[in-house]
Amino acid sequence: MGGTGTDQGRSGVRAYIGSFTSAGGRGVLAADVDEATGALTVTGADDTVADPSFLALAGPVLHAVSETDAGAVAAFDVTGPAPRPLDAPVPVDGAGPTHLALAAGHLLTANYTSGSVTALPLAEDGTARPATTVLRHEGGGPVADRQSGPHAHQVLPDPSGDWVVSVDLGTDSVRICALDPATGRLTLHGETALRPGTGPRHLAFHPAGTHAYVLNELEPTLTVCRWDAARGVLEPLGETPVVPGGATGPSYPSEVVVSPDGRFLWAAVRGADALAVLALGADGAEARLVATVPCGGTWPRDLTLAPSGRHLYAANERSGDVTWFTLDPETGIPTRAGAIEAPAASCVVFG
Repeated sequence: MGGTGTDQGRSGVRAYIGSFTSAGGRGVLAADVDEATGALTVTGADDTVADPSFLALAGPVLHAVSETDAGAVAAFDVTGPAPRPLDAPVPVDGAGPTHLALAAGHLLTANYTSGSVTALPLAEDGTARPATTVLRHEGGGPVADRQSGPHAHQVLPDPSGDWVVSVDLGTDSVRICALDPATGRLTLHGETALRPGTGPRHLAFHPAGTHAYVLNELEPTLTVCRWDAARGVLEPLGETPVVPGGATGPSYPSEVVVSPDGRFLWAAVRGADALAVLALGADGAEARLVATVPCGGTWPRDLTLAPSGRHLYAANERSGDVTWFTLDPETGIPTRAGAIEAPAASCVVFG
């Protein structure tokens, strides 16, 4: 299919949706955003990169993982209505990259299948160059079919910009690394062990930068942690459920989002096909489940907050849609406001 779309010179808030081409997705989609209602209008798509399941935006350049056994990243120009590939995909020297982030002039990927994190320097045009570091995780966990080895699922910089953290589902741990901006070298600084068998998947920081919240996939819980940026130390404080007591059936949490004012946290839960609403304590050290609402589809793989903070977006992979919700500013509870078709949707980012 390649790129589709006709208008040029677009402005305003835009959304970009990743999807699994191997499951019928359209690749990377671009959409206009109505900031008042949250509504999305797709303007174009490009399917030249296989399984661009997670995205990260840096100005006019959109980066995508190619979540394949070969493992690669690709860059797109997004100044027009449809994403336009800027170069051929660049190998990450790891298998099954599920997440990527930007830090210190580098693109970082978490490679699930190979259990590693890769750093790739960015060229002046914003595209990725060959990898400078592949940091391989070690270890495993008690859930035999999911934790026989390391499975890095997310990598991101901390709010101070001094550290890179990677969340590993296979080893029940979060690693803290230093990234040398000049050389692209990643160096392990420390590792925080979480409760065995929880399967940590993604992490989000409190806006104050003093706490972090690790969402676990193999058990539907959230681990609240204290974050000491001066020392690069993550300290678990306790766990709280993201499904109501007495809930039946398997639940596999996927993504966690914190409100800009630090009052609320939202988690997407697959299986239960719900969005969990948690209230955070005044200092961020406590989280309490207050409500769950239907996600608007099936298997919410990603959850994203609009730049305005007024709308929440769920990428429902198996029902093939992106649903948006209006947030109650007093309670944090989402109300479904609309949806668009997006086959095998896996990620939403804004710019």
